[in-house]
Amino acid sequence: MTSLHDASAHTFASDNYAGAHPEVIAAVADANGGHVASYGADPYTARLSELAVETFGEGATIHPVLTGTGANVAALQALTPRWGAVICAATAHIYTDEGGAPERMGGLKLLTVTTPDGKLTPELIDRQAHGWGDQQRPQPLAVSITQSTELGTVYTRDELRAISDHAHALGMRVHLDGARLANAAASTGASLRELTRDAGVDSVSFGGTKNGLVLGESIVAFSPEAEEGITYLRKMDAQLPSKMRFISAQFVALLEGDLWLRSASRANAMARRLRDGLAGLDGVTVTQPVEANGVFVVLPRAVVEPIRAVHHFYDWDRASGEVRLMCSFDTTEAHVDALVDDIAVAIAAL
Repeated sequence: MTSLHDASAHTFASDNYAGAHPEVIAAVADANGGHVASYGADPYTARLSELAVETFGEGATIHPVLTGTGANVAALQALTPRWGAVICAATAHIYTDEGGAPERMGGLKLLTVTTPDGKLTPELIDRQAHGWGDQQRPQPLAVSITQSTELGTVYTRDELRAISDHAHALGMRVHLDGARLANAAASTGASLRELTRDAGVDSVSFGGTKNGLVLGESIVAFSPEAEEGITYLRKMDAQLPSKMRFISAQFVALLEGDLWLRSASRANAMARRLRDGLAGLDGVTVTQPVEANGVFVVLPRAVVEPIRAVHHFYDWDRASGEVRLMCSFDTTEAHVDALVDDIAVAIAAL
């Protein structure tokens, strides 16, 4: 088939826009051919299960799914009873960008907390952590944190441990939306295990597509209690891939070596380069710490649309003029420098 797009095109809209890493494509090709059992009864999913233990520790289980929203919904359903509610930041992806799926499909009430930087703290959690035994109030039984956050900030190991200890002391479980967990690990120098299991988290939605996979995400559970029901919930939530070998093979490629870290580290480095280039321009304000692969800035309003027409990016807060610029595993120094140069020229022409 003739390609239907410009393979040289690059934008700063989302790390979901990027293609698949060549090593991932090779892994899919290696998994192709012949007939292999479906729904996870294949050697690639078996190997992935071994890698989950090697990566996250003894007893960790991994469950490939189709989408990040599906991973979040199923993971949270497994952690909470039907009457349970989930505390999350008001900027959390499960609240702002999943079409109400946790509530509509998962039957989970979300209790949101406003944060300055996208990060929850024990004190912020306490704003919603109350009302147990009150039949008029949804019961707060889980906390969901996003790593890295929707504002590009990153929780440290100590911050995650403080949240987990606090939530567990109150009888709540902890879920981590790790769509960009690899970027957070690359940023902090911590291992995937140190930012999850060792920090007291109960389960993780471990991302793939934002870090070079064609498609597919996964749920990693660290205890029988966190895993209970996921086997059935994946099917109920339309998240059980029949040809699971192709999703598993991609995660094998990600985890068997250091591909997850190499890809995330490059995206993070390009975000820092972009921040440094923009910070010196008149009329540009970097609004959040650049700790992963996202850069949040306010640009002069007159330059936004002309620059967007060339490089494409999304508004974050139209009222303030804040935009989001995302870097990916395939973002290069040339891509970053071209964006900075074009913004500089546009500002100079005002």
